[in-house]
Amino acid sequence: MRWISTSLIALVAGFAGAALWSFSGLGDNHTRDYLLSNPEVLPQAMEELQRRDTLARIEPLRDELEAAFPGAVLGNPDGAVTLVEFTDYACTYCRQSVADVNALIASNPDLKVVVREYPILTEQSADAARMALAAAQQGRFEQFHLAMFAQGQVTQETITAAATQAGVDVEQALAAISAGQFESQLQNNIFLAQSLGITGTPSWIVGDKALNGAIGAESIGRAIAEARDS
Repeated sequence: MRWISTSLIALVAGFAGAALWSFSGLGDNHTRDYLLSNPEVLPQAMEELQRRDTLARIEPLRDELEAAFPGAVLGNPDGAVTLVEFTDYACTYCRQSVADVNALIASNPDLKVVVREYPILTEQSADAARMALAAAQQGRFEQFHLAMFAQGQVTQETITAAATQAGVDVEQALAAISAGQFESQLQNNIFLAQSLGITGTPSWIVGDKALNGAIGAESIGRAIAEARDS
């Protein structure tokens, strides 16, 4: 009896699928012939579908994404175009991207870069991220950001060295870190990354684009130009 029921369900589902295929027009010979004659349409359609899916993820979070932790901004803090970067100080590709971000800021005076600490590689990554937010609190974010990446390795010693070089009051910063002042921000960054399907660094959000990896200033620059024109 169970076998008969299963067979009937499969039969009904098959008829329903065939009806949907026919109703949509995809089963029409003209549609089939068009797709066979123009196979490039399929990748274009997939690209558009991916763009819409990305935009559907970004748009509900846009205001929160583009609202930086106070002071954790590079470039023009009042810029008309916002680039969001998810970064980890232990990430080699993030370090390689520092020059790209600097070049983009230099060539786009209206660019605001919101840096979101996303420490996922090592325990020391999280320590460096907390110090970066403490530096932002003291108005020394950019200085620490550049000094930390210039250190290469992320250890307690290099974090302290970068903070000192950046002019951060280390004692005050450590007190703020010990008080847990930056934990909610780090948790929120993790929430945003997970909501957007971001699993690695560096990752970039600009306009309706989500980009991943050390893809270079030219690729990110094109996305910035598209966001500006949209």
